[in-house]
Amino acid sequence: MNIEHSTLRTAIRECADEVAATATGIRTEQLGYRTPCEKYTVAELLDHLGETLSSSARAARKEQQPAEADGSATSPTDVAESADRAAAAWGNPGAYEGITDFGPGEMPAGFASAITLEELALHGWDLARATGQTFAISEDTAQLALGAVEQIAEQARTNGAYGPLVPVSVDAPAFQRALGASGRNPEWAG
Repeated sequence: MNIEHSTLRTAIRECADEVAATATGIRTEQLGYRTPCEKYTVAELLDHLGETLSSSARAARKEQQPAEADGSATSPTDVAESADRAAAAWGNPGAYEGITDFGPGEMPAGFASAITLEELALHGWDLARATGQTFAISEDTAQLALGAVEQIAEQARTNGAYGPLVPVSVDAPAFQRALGASGRNPEWAG
């Protein structure tokens, strides 16, 4: 993905701020709700996103990842703080250079940043949709998120991270196309 790092930094920050606002708006009684990401309830998605964002911040700083996740529950406040820390870490121009350890292993740091954007955008929307909140990102950020989703969609479908393609009009806004490409129905209602 050949994107100016400053553009990607801005998009990651925008999505992180939306995720933080969404997470802090989650009520305790909503933790068991289903999400558009069929594998997860709201609580399970908070755990996944908190772990992913912590790993992303370490990847941006080129720190070694722990051998195992800590397995503790992640609160909405923890996710909001993790989103902020990840965005701050990717705010450093050096974060995009070289190779880093993220997810399944080593990868180019620029690719790790694209995955971070994709995780923030898609799972932020999942949480917002499941809890009756809005998740609003700019068209520029939506275009970047679409590019990240399209870049990994085939592999993500193969490993079960994405569901089957949901047809969305080619004239639809970029974020709706990103949702469809990731196997999410943009009209999902819990």
